[in-house]
Amino acid sequence: MKRVIVFTGAGISAESGIDTFRDSGGLWEQHKVEDVATPEAWFKNPKLVMDFYNARRKRIVDVEPNAAHLYAARLQENFDVQVITQNIDDLHERAGSENVLHLHGEILKSRSTVDPSLVYDIKGWELKLGDKCEKGSQLRPHIVWFGEAVPNITIAADLMPTADILIIVGTSLQVYPAAGLVNYTKPECKKYLIDPKADELNTEGVTLIKKPASEGMRELYNELVPI
Repeated sequence: MKRVIVFTGAGISAESGIDTFRDSGGLWEQHKVEDVATPEAWFKNPKLVMDFYNARRKRIVDVEPNAAHLYAARLQENFDVQVITQNIDDLHERAGSENVLHLHGEILKSRSTVDPSLVYDIKGWELKLGDKCEKGSQLRPHIVWFGEAVPNITIAADLMPTADILIIVGTSLQVYPAAGLVNYTKPECKKYLIDPKADELNTEGVTLIKKPASEGMRELYNELVPI
């Protein structure tokens, strides 16, 4: 069975109604990224950071997977599928994808501020100051903030050479180190980029599908899966 890696970014979840950072003037819900998504922000104003992620989490709980997520999951019927996502939502999982690697963390989880290995599911949408891990330290959002290392990047780099087909959807490939992962594929890997704004000058060796995520995934699914 051929291995398909679906590499996704914010654009795939935007169709479900989740705002993207790059499409909102460099702001998330009117906050500068350095005020809500960095270790320095956490130390300076943990309540602001907590409130910010609670608002995003509440929004994510209320939305549903869209057709792009569903087509990614349907590929499992014909291929060995691995999803690698830059997104912190759980829409791939809710759509039915079984193998999902999150590069930038998971908003529906929290982790200890003294022991990163202690990770917990958040019940509902709210995480509060005073919520502590079993070692007595404050819980923080289980998110990779700007300026922090990306623990799963090594796992993703090891997975890329296993792909017979790579589908890139919802990402501009501008955020590193994640953007560099496509360079780890084997030469014979077939690569597809679904992006209505794709730059043909920077996509040598990649088949472009210049359509939105759901429409592009539908088209590619119908191409890859025999009738």
